Amino acid sequence: MSSPAVKLKKYPLRLKQIVLFLTFALALSCGRSWQVSTASGKQIPVTASSGSEAKFEAFVLPYRQAIDRDMNKVLTYNPVTLDKSQGAWQTAIGNVMADATLEKAHFVLHKRNKPAADFAMLNFGGIRSVIPAGNVTVRTAFEVMPFENSLYVIELQADQVKELIRYIIAEKKAHPVSGLTFMIDKDNNPQNIYIAGKPFWASATYRVVTSDYLVQGGDRMDFFTKGKSYEDLDYKLRNVLIDYFVDREILRTDLKPRIVTTP
Repeated sequence: MSSPAVKLKKYPLRLKQIVLFLTFALALSCGRSWQVSTASGKQIPVTASSGSEAKFEAFVLPYRQAIDRDMNKVLTYNPVTLDKSQGAWQTAIGNVMADATLEKAHFVLHKRNKPAADFAMLNFGGIRSVIPAGNVTVRTAFEVMPFENSLYVIELQADQVKELIRYIIAEKKAHPVSGLTFMIDKDNNPQNIYIAGKPFWASATYRVVTSDYLVQGGDRMDFFTKGKSYEDLDYKLRNVLIDYFVDREILRTDLKPRIVTTP
């Protein structure tokens, strides 16, 4: 059986030449790498005199208004201003941040069917603002924690926990802790160490919640680099605070001493 005749459409000669040129150019480009050799630009000033300032403001206004609405959302009410300068070995704002960290870490670990954390520790320098009295907003959380730090759970041997405690004593700063209590004697040695409500056990392994910054040895916390295991909770510390605030109609602070010195 013979194949049916195929009728080819006749194209003008100019079109055929264009097609051949493009095919030839594409063939030449194959196997050839291209890179930018130069780049140039010019500065466009945004000034009132040129009228560009008003145009720019009009362009960004809807975005600014949307961001302000989100940032000004009220999460809870705080009766008194919380400031990291208010305290020696612990502060009210530090207690809030450490308690929030431990509580929300427990929630994530429970969802993952993982053992709970024993205690939490953050760094004093990571607290970047106060929590003022009055309405606590999303903006408040961004001001207190402007960094993109996230939570990690680290397994530390008892020796590393001792290093952690000695670090706190030597630093003489109110590094936020939750789930950890101890007494400092007259010789600056730790006594009566309790973790998760139980006496410190010298042969135990403890699960500690902290930030990714400290996991890398930030603020000279080298003991965190000696962990047996590390688990990323994929939970921004700022979001921890936001979620913690949302859960509370009024922000209450646990002022019970966590670190004390002997008389």
